[in-house]
Amino acid sequence: MAAEMAIVNVSEPAISERENFDLSGPVHLTTVDWTNPCHRRSVAASLVQSVYILERDRQEKREGSQALAPPWWKAFKFQLYRQLVDDADSCIFGTITKGDALMRDLELDIHIVRNGLHQTSRFEIAIQAVRHVVATFGSNNIWLVGHSLGAAMALLAGKNMAKSGVFLDAFLFNSPFFSAPIERIKDKKVKHGLRFAGSVITAGLALAMKNNNQAHRSGGTFLALSAWLPHLFVNPSDHICSEYVGYFEHRRQMEEMGAGAIEKLATQHSMGGLLLNALGKQTEEPPHLIPSAHVTVNRTPVRDFKEAHGIHQWWRSDLHLDTKSYNYS
Repeated sequence: MAAEMAIVNVSEPAISERENFDLSGPVHLTTVDWTNPCHRRSVAASLVQSVYILERDRQEKREGSQALAPPWWKAFKFQLYRQLVDDADSCIFGTITKGDALMRDLELDIHIVRNGLHQTSRFEIAIQAVRHVVATFGSNNIWLVGHSLGAAMALLAGKNMAKSGVFLDAFLFNSPFFSAPIERIKDKKVKHGLRFAGSVITAGLALAMKNNNQAHRSGGTFLALSAWLPHLFVNPSDHICSEYVGYFEHRRQMEEMGAGAIEKLATQHSMGGLLLNALGKQTEEPPHLIPSAHVTVNRTPVRDFKEAHGIHQWWRSDLHLDTKSYNYS
């Protein structure tokens, strides 16, 4: 999409009404103030939905005036620049839980869990597209946008670009963070105790492996990324992304306790990755490990996991949001 490019991949079931912009879209945004964070969030979420519906239009063979996707970007004066198509199943990069896109979606989800998303052909197509639009339009007017699996893809693409000094605006909705579900524990003391113990063990492993090239490289990469601040949108009732809340808040708490040095080292690494490296197995750092971010948490009550993980929540005008910026230094 021209003007501000959206490279997106989404994963959410839908019904016709939810695909119709006039019935379910942010129609309250009759005029967009591009300096308003709420407006930017709503537009970014709509672009996610547009790519999702592009794939649904393809599956349902809806073309021309029957297609439901175009209003989701035309309402904000965007133009479709290029469709990204998966080479494995010919699906547009808006994956859903129906039709021939489902199995490919599940396959890519497994790659996320195994920390192998960077090795997939879909990511290679995505990162090449990002490099192309940056070379064509410049980096100042590019957005990376994604939801769920697509957020993981956009985050990984953004990290790759940031490593080369290109910092792109990124809007990442319900991005996966796979780890022990500590954030679901209600007792704050138990939760903090587990996180503190995990930080101490992870930092200790990192120190023990300080001469290991992989561990050293991970630390250097983390520092290089510290100037990039993607926008993370998280719902605490969504266990797929909720660990981001504790990931950043725990760092702040450790600094207040005077244990910031331990956490600064621990947050650069994953315990599992360090153990695999100790066994001689080289691994990439997990995509979810990022030094800095603007984190927006949706505290609005939800009915169920489906609503907490869905994209539709993010363009509502009545949300109870808690936004904080975390800068790694």
